[in-house]
Amino acid sequence: MLFNRSMIQRILPRIFVWALVAALGQAGLAMAGETLIVLNSGDATLSLIDRETRKTIGLVNTGKEPHHLMATPDDRSLIVASSAANELLFVDPRTGEVQRRIRDIADPYQIGYSPDRKWFVANAFRLNHVDLYSAADFALVKRIPLGKLPSHLAFDRASRFVFVTLQDSRKLAAIDLATQTVAWELEVGDTPAGVWMTPDDRYLLVGVMGSGDVAVVDWRTREVVKRIATDRGAHNFQALGDGRHVFVSNRSANTVSLIDQQTLSVVKSFKTPSGPDCMEVSADRKELWLTARWARKVAVIDIETGQLKFTIPVGRSPHGLFFMSHAPRV
Repeated sequence: MLFNRSMIQRILPRIFVWALVAALGQAGLAMAGETLIVLNSGDATLSLIDRETRKTIGLVNTGKEPHHLMATPDDRSLIVASSAANELLFVDPRTGEVQRRIRDIADPYQIGYSPDRKWFVANAFRLNHVDLYSAADFALVKRIPLGKLPSHLAFDRASRFVFVTLQDSRKLAAIDLATQTVAWELEVGDTPAGVWMTPDDRYLLVGVMGSGDVAVVDWRTREVVKRIATDRGAHNFQALGDGRHVFVSNRSANTVSLIDQQTLSVVKSFKTPSGPDCMEVSADRKELWLTARWARKVAVIDIETGQLKFTIPVGRSPHGLFFMSHAPRV
């Protein structure tokens, strides 16, 4: 199509307006704060918080007792596990908008995808079993009875095993995913909770709440090879994102410890508000965001100085939290 001078004169102003609108839209998007999603286990809700303004911008009803959450491998959904409601709630990880629900998932407390994305695993905390689902369609493949209170979980890099802590049995269990059977169990200490695989796939780190340390487990030889003294109530893990360090929240001591996974030692500790639990690390690795369950707050720690920067009030017993621009999970 050929344009004459008069047509160009009519079109140019429109192009300018369109360009201006697009530019303003992009500027507005850049200024808009990212959404922080926080699970309020005691209220059966999730809080939507603008990270920039620190203001609550929404509240979404969930099933009863939402404890843990995780993004799907494609980052298109955030899965909220509502244990007492026996359901998985899928929300948009950027906005918190409800996408869908999957019901009849028995007591999903802690959840996880295997690295090969073949399995979706859910620990039924109060029902004392672990369920293996097909990650493709969430069809139940095998229900595996275990000891008392299967809590947190982790996988090996090859997706051969899922490792599960049993809080009231003092044990760590390894489930063979190929055979869907319990391969072995190992006593690790009083009230084991969080479990974390080191980046080199060599050791499992287990937060032992009853003794205030982290048990280092060589999962190939099935033995505890070291204990890292952290603080009372060693509970949950989150990577700093540099491939070397990992945080552990000490829920009873109101502290967080930073562990060097090469030396297997604590290199830094921070004071936090009451009941630190789940954590998230900013993409620049400068801020540690965590839920303070007994304080009903989200707390933000300056990682370099260890100082508390600010807190944000949320609902009762906040547990899992998430935002998109987080540090790598290693």
